[in-house]
Amino acid sequence: MIPWQPLTQAEQLTDIVRESHEQPVLIFKHSTSCSISAAAKSKLERQWADAGLENAKIYYLDLLRYRPISAQVAEQFGVRHESPQLLLIQDGECRYDASHMGIRLSDVKTAVNS
Repeated sequence: MIPWQPLTQAEQLTDIVRESHEQPVLIFKHSTSCSISAAAKSKLERQWADAGLENAKIYYLDLLRYRPISAQVAEQFGVRHESPQLLLIQDGECRYDASHMGIRLSDVKTAVNS
């Protein structure tokens, strides 16, 4: 089971940057009306237990309810807005981002350790 943290307020981005200096932080941007996004979320949930990312904090952003936060994430971390999208934030910077079926926790693990 993924320990999702809901990302519902723009102020949380400040916390995410601060936390990223202590532990890897992931942000999963999910469109609740998109079947590809649902498939990507399901894949993450199946892979999480074996991903070796227990020390990472993972946030869940509902794009339909919190679109302005999604735009702020894209601007703050210098990534193009996509959905679904997974970002890895370390030391205040986006070190990995992938979208659609390119999202792989094995790639995140590699990025965390590099």
